Amino acid sequence: MLGLHLAVGIAVIATNLVAGAWGAAAWLRRQPSVGFWYALRVAQVAVVLQVGLGAILLLSGREAASGLHYVYGVAPLLVSLLAEAARAGAADRELVGLDFESLPRERQRSIASAIVRRETGIMAVSALVILLLALRAATTAG
Repeated sequence: MLGLHLAVGIAVIATNLVAGAWGAAAWLRRQPSVGFWYALRVAQVAVVLQVGLGAILLLSGREAASGLHYVYGVAPLLVSLLAEAARAGAADRELVGLDFESLPRERQRSIASAIVRRETGIMAVSALVILLLALRAATTAG
């Protein structure tokens, strides 16, 4: 089980690196990327799996050398949840005070593009933060 936890930990680091870099590139280029969202979801699944495996190890009597490992191990899940909550509000922030349906099509497209860009930026940053937390968790594993 410890080997699986290690392997999934490496996957968390790798998938969040890919998702974070992909999202950052899409955000900087102002070009939406469907592939980024798939990479992000894979990274999020890896985080959930890693936290679950860590909980199983802890419940089975295996303990990390440092209590910080638990903080850095669970923090990525919290960051992911907070980022999803922030992403959910991104559209509201762009649409405040607008009657979207009454706007011309071109203006609707530009607003939709701004929403996607904001969401991409939020989630790319979260993936990069998770990457850093996972790297720190790896250094505290013992």
